[in-house]
Amino acid sequence: MSDIGDWFRSIPAITRYWFAATVAVPLVGKLGLISPAYFVLWPEAFLYRFQVLTGDQGSGDYKSQAGRRRQSVDPQIWRPITATFFFPVGPGTGFLYLVNLYFLYQYSTRLETGAFDGRPADYLFMLLFNWICIVLLMIPLIMSVLYVWAQLNRDMIVSFWFGTRFKACYLPWVILGFNYIIGGSVINELIGNLVGHLYFFLMFRYPMDLGGRNFLSTPQFLYRWLPSRRGGVSGFGMPPASVRRAADQNGGGGRHNWGQGFRLGDQTYECDLWGKRSLQM
Repeated sequence: MSDIGDWFRSIPAITRYWFAATVAVPLVGKLGLISPAYFVLWPEAFLYRFQVLTGDQGSGDYKSQAGRRRQSVDPQIWRPITATFFFPVGPGTGFLYLVNLYFLYQYSTRLETGAFDGRPADYLFMLLFNWICIVLLMIPLIMSVLYVWAQLNRDMIVSFWFGTRFKACYLPWVILGFNYIIGGSVINELIGNLVGHLYFFLMFRYPMDLGGRNFLSTPQFLYRWLPSRRGGVSGFGMPPASVRRAADQNGGGGRHNWGQGFRLGDQTYECDLWGKRSLQM
């Protein structure tokens, strides 16, 4: 058990809480401790005060309209949060759930300890932005994080099942096809990829490659809540001055060289947004 505890504590903080909630909420519903109906996003239950029919089970009129009464129920404001972590685990969906749980752990950890290393407020802001755009569902949020990681490391060679190898930029679409095979739908995956692309374009591609304004910026209250552990946060989303000068001298045309990496034995080196190299195992 100590090994499991050490492994769990080794997960970066935001990914650790996200991973734990994604395990706990479906488990609570699966065990019947709380009805899964209270976890899903039901817009009427979330947005409006509504009425339900109740009745006295001791009376013989419980199933009849005459023996039931209306009771007002307040909006269930927790549903957008629980819907993000809930997945209907069952005989036909268990494998799909485990696969996406693995993707959550693997790529959220890589992103939080890679491009967002030392900047928890920026990473949490990315999750909140994607969460709102995605309409608060589990699989699309995971896919949006995976998409951002794939774009920031687009030239890295990744391995998938059966030894297939390809560039990381194709990984979200490979996983979309894989989930379609095992789950029969691509809507959630497609939404996640589109939202991930929206964040990547607005936060990185448009201001860095196209010279446009930065439409997204992390609110200051998140910085106060989750202070950065290294400098340069004010320039997040823009290349450092040394990189910009080198690009101008090399005639780079203002384009940022995203995600070049190489493998050395079992270790993978990735270029982060600040022109440094970070080690990923």
